[in-house]
Amino acid sequence: MNLHGRNVQSGPRARRLDRITLNLASMIDVTFLILIYFLVTTVLIQPEDRLSPALQTRQAGAAVSDFQPQVVEVFDHEGQPAYRIGERIMRERAELIATLAALPKGEGIFINVSDAVPVGFAVAAMQEARNAGFEQVTYVPQQ
Repeated sequence: MNLHGRNVQSGPRARRLDRITLNLASMIDVTFLILIYFLVTTVLIQPEDRLSPALQTRQAGAAVSDFQPQVVEVFDHEGQPAYRIGERIMRERAELIATLAALPKGEGIFINVSDAVPVGFAVAAMQEARNAGFEQVTYVPQQ
């Protein structure tokens, strides 16, 4: 007899009785919980690589391109947040809306934001670009 009051057998039959058994139901439960966790925490967004760079070469192997990105800069102009497209500086959101409506939409648009402006102005520029019909809007923080 052993410490627990059981008969101790020797030989191959005793080895089979001492095998460890695993409860597979618990392992399956844990596996499904991990699967559900990853499904819930996965963020499903469209990748930024969909933004077309609009690069076109005139000849095979040529290094010349017709890249003309639309860029909206959100920056601090004389102590006030402002928007700049090319050389035009706009302080009002209505001016930005009118200017964005006149731009070509095919190449997409970059929103270049300075650290000195409140985040609401950057969000407004991105939203107005979407409202104007730009499908590809890219946020670019200024360094």
